Amino acid sequence: MLLRGSILALTVALTGLCGSHAANAQAAFTLTSPAFKDGERLATKFAGNNKSNPNCVGENVSPPLAWANPPDGTKSYALLMFDPEGRPPGGVSHWVAYGIPVSVTGFAEGEVSKPSEKYIGGESTMKLSNYFGPCTPPGAPHHYTLTLMATDLEPTALKPGMTRDEVIKALDGHVKVATGLIGTFSKP
Repeated sequence: MLLRGSILALTVALTGLCGSHAANAQAAFTLTSPAFKDGERLATKFAGNNKSNPNCVGENVSPPLAWANPPDGTKSYALLMFDPEGRPPGGVSHWVAYGIPVSVTGFAEGEVSKPSEKYIGGESTMKLSNYFGPCTPPGAPHHYTLTLMATDLEPTALKPGMTRDEVIKALDGHVKVATGLIGTFSKP
């Protein structure tokens, strides 16, 4: 009887301990889009629009994005869109945005196809400070990686016009957590 009571007491204690740990655990930091799921093909309207490039078959409408559950102490976000298969060996940086205030929890469809007050624009491979969609040639799809980082930097900490590499270097030691979302695309 004493053994059964001890096991019951231990079970209750462990349940309480695990329960309080679960209650204190924070939900995962996430980046999502209602327009596509991770690993799915991007709609053609999200592709780039450039009359001089026959692979730019879209409308250059930026996809809607939403994020949730930043860690405590987050002061701003940085968001990078990169195509590792584009222009080997260096890839193509499609969008560099940072200084996104913690109060911003996403962007509406088309909102970042132009400069916005909600972020500081860096410099993409195309020398743009805003979103520029895929211009993928026919064949195997490319992977457009969106990486969102929660940082401990004030929104005005970094100067405008930084490249992807400059932002990555400036964020060293300031990223609390990162999350990602991948869309694929190739010319239909």
